[in-house]
Amino acid sequence: MYKDNSIAVVVPAYNEAGYVGDVIDTLPSFVDLAYVVDDGSTDGTWDEIVTHADAFNEDHTPEATAYDDVVVPIQHEENRGVGGALKTGYLHALEDEVDITAVLGGDGQMNPDELAKYLDPIAEGDADYAKGNRFMEQSDLDAMPGYRLVGNSILSYLTKFASGYWKTMDPQNGYTAISHEALRQADIENMYEYYGYCNDLLVKLNAENLRVADIACSAEYLYDDDWKSHINYGEYVPRVSGMLLRNYFWRLKNKYMLRDFHPLAAFYYLGTVIAGVAAIGLIGSGLTGGGDGDSRGLGSWAIGLLFGITFLLFGTVLDHDDNEALEIRVDDDTYETEVPSE
Repeated sequence: MYKDNSIAVVVPAYNEAGYVGDVIDTLPSFVDLAYVVDDGSTDGTWDEIVTHADAFNEDHTPEATAYDDVVVPIQHEENRGVGGALKTGYLHALEDEVDITAVLGGDGQMNPDELAKYLDPIAEGDADYAKGNRFMEQSDLDAMPGYRLVGNSILSYLTKFASGYWKTMDPQNGYTAISHEALRQADIENMYEYYGYCNDLLVKLNAENLRVADIACSAEYLYDDDWKSHINYGEYVPRVSGMLLRNYFWRLKNKYMLRDFHPLAAFYYLGTVIAGVAAIGLIGSGLTGGGDGDSRGLGSWAIGLLFGITFLLFGTVLDHDDNEALEIRVDDDTYETEVPSE
């Protein structure tokens, strides 16, 4: 229990033998349930999970009396991706009616002592979802390799358009906590299972007008030579970009047209269509370049592109204003974090 809330963590693990056992052993005392999901690993991850879960459960009982064992091992027969592993844990948390569910990576790179600060905004009633943000401290930006900074920035701005959370940065950050009510409303059953799951979830949260807290965090391990990533960036970038485009239209349709009507939907749709058609026309005219007629064509397409961008900017302003109250930023001094003694 943490501030009178039952707490669960989901620990996704894919080929994390040698790491996931330490994650189980160092679970904070306020964690009532830990869903440790072996996502179709091909090494000794499952055996390690079961062994450490049995040992932990012998020595620990949940503070919330509604639950039996703290550690709940779960095994996927096939690899579904980290989003699929989280979905499994989230659905168990929904069924068990846990108040707040957080995430701890199975690679052991997240300091469990940091977990409480992700719970605070939700436990205090200020947010429905909390996530880490490595962009809030200049020292972390300076330490981030250039290619990561560029890639994260691009995905951050694409996610802003898709989700409507315009102040939120670093949407790929996997360190999160979510309330029971947010899990219930966010259509977790249909959550994206590939690495863009966190971007997809933000879109679902915004469609339900749920509040998001950005938590200042550091992630120095991401730049260590011995840290391994399972992400294939050649596959990741196009797949996640396509998902964000689909979610962009889905959010506009569901939040601003079907459930209610807001002018920003018209600005966004018109801007997207006009700018898209004009950009294609501009590229086509440039490739076929030639005489005065082509020059006039280029000018017409350029004017169309300008109009499209203007519509998009109007939509962006309205979108920002409509969702501004749904976002807060949190640093280490915002809340009085309670870390129970062991």
